[in-house]
Amino acid sequence: MQPQTLGVIKQFPNQNLAHMNQLLKWKWQLASPLIGVLMTLAFAPYGFSYAAILALMFLYQSWLKLSVKQAVLSGYLLGLGLFGSGIWWIYVSVHDAGGADPVSAVLLTLLAVAFFAVFPALTAGLAVRVLKSRVVLLRIFAAALLWVVIEYFRGYWLLNGFPWLQIAYSQLSTPLAGFAPLIGVYGIGFLLAISAFSVVEILRRKLMPWFGLAMLLVIWAGGSWLKTVQWTQAAGEPIKITLVQGNVSQTQKWLPNQKLNTLQLYQSLTEQHWDSQVIIWPETAIPAFLSQVKQFYLEPLAASAREHGVDLVVSLPSGEGKQYFNSVLNVSDMQTLYHKNHLLPFGEYLPLQPLSGWILDLIEIPLGSFTAGGDKQPLLTAGGHHFVTTICYEDAFGELVARQLADAEYLVNVTNDAWFGDTSQPHQHMQMAQMRALETGRYLVRATNTGTTGFVAPDGSIIQQAPLFSTTTLTDSIVPMTGLTPYAKWGDKTVFAVLIALVLLLWGLQLGLVKLRERD
Repeated sequence: MQPQTLGVIKQFPNQNLAHMNQLLKWKWQLASPLIGVLMTLAFAPYGFSYAAILALMFLYQSWLKLSVKQAVLSGYLLGLGLFGSGIWWIYVSVHDAGGADPVSAVLLTLLAVAFFAVFPALTAGLAVRVLKSRVVLLRIFAAALLWVVIEYFRGYWLLNGFPWLQIAYSQLSTPLAGFAPLIGVYGIGFLLAISAFSVVEILRRKLMPWFGLAMLLVIWAGGSWLKTVQWTQAAGEPIKITLVQGNVSQTQKWLPNQKLNTLQLYQSLTEQHWDSQVIIWPETAIPAFLSQVKQFYLEPLAASAREHGVDLVVSLPSGEGKQYFNSVLNVSDMQTLYHKNHLLPFGEYLPLQPLSGWILDLIEIPLGSFTAGGDKQPLLTAGGHHFVTTICYEDAFGELVARQLADAEYLVNVTNDAWFGDTSQPHQHMQMAQMRALETGRYLVRATNTGTTGFVAPDGSIIQQAPLFSTTTLTDSIVPMTGLTPYAKWGDKTVFAVLIALVLLLWGLQLGLVKLRERD
């Protein structure tokens, strides 16, 4: 064999090794989108709850290994995987229900995914700085706090809040759910992050195994025990409630020639259940303004309901002057309405004006323009008991429900998830509703247009649920409940104040240790 040939052969292993080393430099970035998809699998309808721990472990390990710039890129790629696999149903709402052309629908979906991916990237960039601390507990607790603070900013404040895929919702079936009546979703998210980060530090031998395992045992065994605690008590006899799921297609719902058919459908389904005490229709079940249907439709229906001793709760748009509201009322009392307060951005109002309006006009997507009802609205009553009303994704905000709870004995959510078709969105939405029941210790009844209509117990479990895309009714009895859970008393702000105080205490201990070392 010629020497030149031998030289070429020797070069191949070196070239392969160079390529391998190059790939290893990018291993965190290459794996990040897949870890984002893994995190999505923790949520409904997939239900692999513990996948969230593995995903958070990967995140923490990457923060320890990467520079700020590398971590930001890795976090952004993870966000693309998470939101790309978790909120792809935006395409269905824009194209199938909204009528946009496929290109515009794809662009808007990609824009939303690209925007929300910024938040894991922001978390990663800040976490790399936080993890420079030499005190392992401070690293763990500060990184966990950072995770939930940015989730809170995204979920409650930015653009009126978008709380989808917040990590705590994936834990409804795990022991951590026991903490919901105590510290809510952000507290659960904090404990979940601590658990994942502690495992990494134990494996790195930076956290003493006996201490780390003891801490994990306290968290998870404590959550399991908390599931047995009764935070609220019965406030009366059971109420028999019927939920109506009309299954009216979003593309047909607002067509003028379909309005009468829709009204007759809901009336027919209702009249089959005059033996119930309460009957509830889904969000905007009536495709017309209150003033348009009050006299010829609602007043005769209200008379029949009163004759049978039934409270009929319906949802429809209403208007006062130039203001329009997404509303709910008990037809026995036409004067008391609940107007949706936490409006859906880009669905019920346009933020970032005039830019957002210009973009949507350009791609010819018509959207509603509603007014928020305000924080101080009277509670509605049905079945002899007050209830907290939430419309559509208002049930995704724990503090919004909790602050109305003192005088309410159960929760009612009316929703129209027809916008999202047969996707993961209706299942994710029900998961959020389950968390509201668990946080407040109240039964929750949920009437939806196309699913998922259901009854949820105070422990967050689903009692009954109607199948998707079926015209049906669901009847069950719930018990009105009284008393306030600790979370309902404290709210998210108090929870965050305690978590921040805890991290500051650890930081103070670190400073104290540094000064002691300097003296020595």
